[in-house]
Amino acid sequence: MSERPTLDVSHLPRFAFGTRSILWWGTMGLVVIESTMFAILIATYFYLRTRTNEWPPGVLDPYMTWGIVNTVIFVVSEAPNIWLKKMAHKMDLQKVRIGLVVITLFGLATLGVRVFEFPALRASWSVNAYTSATWVLLGFHTMHLLTDWFDTAVLTALMFKGPVERKRFVDVAENADYWTFVVIAWLPIFAVIYLAPRFL
Repeated sequence: MSERPTLDVSHLPRFAFGTRSILWWGTMGLVVIESTMFAILIATYFYLRTRTNEWPPGVLDPYMTWGIVNTVIFVVSEAPNIWLKKMAHKMDLQKVRIGLVVITLFGLATLGVRVFEFPALRASWSVNAYTSATWVLLGFHTMHLLTDWFDTAVLTALMFKGPVERKRFVDVAENADYWTFVVIAWLPIFAVIYLAPRFL
């Protein structure tokens, strides 16, 4: 019996960016799943709107100040986030370290503001279905924000501690993609929580 020839794959790269990376596909799969959940929560909010004439029912409109502050922080954070992703692709360690520190600080700032956003809803989550929907929507986004901030902080520590494996730059690039998702997801959530009660 003759032996089967072996396939030599030693020349293939050990990591890749973008669609050639399994990590990219995993991140995009997660984005699709989480986007679906956000869409379901928003659909729930608008379904509840059809069940009553008064909106919001029995409570005051949420204060907009902290929501606007967080929106500005999120939008501004995209500039260094895009730059960070470019530096990750270039595998520029010093600039990646700077970018990770900046994004970690932005994440910390948004979490700090989020502490003030919940009281600005001006009603407990248990008052009625409307308040439950808004608290769940804000809470679900907060969990995404918290997990991505933690992931960014861990990546920052790894990139400073060393030795740094080249595949870590792929992790940084995919983390930047996920931060973009967290930012983009916030825009319709802001509109639902803060604008819909005033204009529906």
